[in-house]
Amino acid sequence: MTTVTTMTQWLRDPAPRSRLQARAGQLWLGWLRLRRNRLTVIGLSIVLLLLLVAAFAPWIAPHNPLAQDLSQRLLPPLSPGHLMGTDEFGRDIFSRIVFGSRITLYIVTLVALTAPLFGLIVGTVAGYFGGIVDQVLMRITDIFLAFPRLILALALVAVLGPGIENAVLAIALTAWPPYARVARAETLTVRSSDYIAAARLQGAGGARIVWGHVMPMCVPSVIIRVTLDMAGVILTAAGLGFLGLGVQPPLPEWGQMISAGRKFLFDQWWVATMPGLAIATVSLGFNLLGDGLRDVLDPRSSGK
Repeated sequence: MTTVTTMTQWLRDPAPRSRLQARAGQLWLGWLRLRRNRLTVIGLSIVLLLLLVAAFAPWIAPHNPLAQDLSQRLLPPLSPGHLMGTDEFGRDIFSRIVFGSRITLYIVTLVALTAPLFGLIVGTVAGYFGGIVDQVLMRITDIFLAFPRLILALALVAVLGPGIENAVLAIALTAWPPYARVARAETLTVRSSDYIAAARLQGAGGARIVWGHVMPMCVPSVIIRVTLDMAGVILTAAGLGFLGLGVQPPLPEWGQMISAGRKFLFDQWWVATMPGLAIATVSLGFNLLGDGLRDVLDPRSSGK
C-alpha cells in the first residue's frame, strides 16, 4: 500500500523533476478523466477484448475455422459443441468469428498506421507553407473527398483486384483526406505561435519545424479522428468482403460471412446475424472509446 501511495504522489507531483515524470503524470491524469466516463470504459473494454481474442484465437476457438463437416451443417446456436451454431458447410461460426477478429484487427492496424500518417504530412505541409502548396494539396484532397469512401474503395479494388492487401490499400487511399483537413486546421492555428517564431530565429528550416514542432501539436486531434474512424474502416472492409472484393473465402472475414449467410437469413438467421453482431459490437466499442479520447486529448474540452 505504501508503494502504491508513493507512486500516486510521484504521478501527481505538481513540480515534476524530469520529462518522464511529467509525461507519466499527464497520462495518469488522462486515465483518471477517461475512467470517469462509463461508456468510454465500456468502449475500451470492447477494444481490449478484441485484442485479446485476436491474440489468443487458437486457444479460444474450439474448432478449426476452415474445417468442414456437412453432417453438422446449419446447426442452431447452443448446439452441443457449437455455441453460435454452424454454417452451410458445417463450420463452427464462433470459431470463424474468433479468427475473423485477427483479420479485422489486421486491416484496422494497417489502415491506422498508413492513412493518418499520410494525411498528417499532407495537412501540416499545406497549412505551414500555404500559398500554391496549400492550394495544390487541398484541391487533391477535395477530389478524394468528393467521392463516397465505399464507392471509391470499390473502384480501387476493382482495378487492383480482390484480396486483403489490395483491400487495405484501397481503404487507406480513401481514408487519408479527413486527417489532412484536421491537420491543416490545427497547423493554421499554431504556425504563427511564438515558439514557431523562436524556432525560425534559431535557424530551423521549414521541414524541421513541421516535423518537430507542428506535427506533435496535431497528433492529439488526429488520434481522436483515428479512433472515431475505425468503425468506418471496419464497415468498409466488411462491405468489400460482402461484395467479394476483400478477403477471399475460405478465410473467416466477417463481411464475407454475412454475404455467405444472407441466403439463409429467414430460416437459419444465425449464419449472418452472428458476424453482424460482431461488427456492430466492435464498431460501437471504437466509437465509445473515440468519444472518451476526444474529451481527454482535446484541450478545448479540458474545462468540461
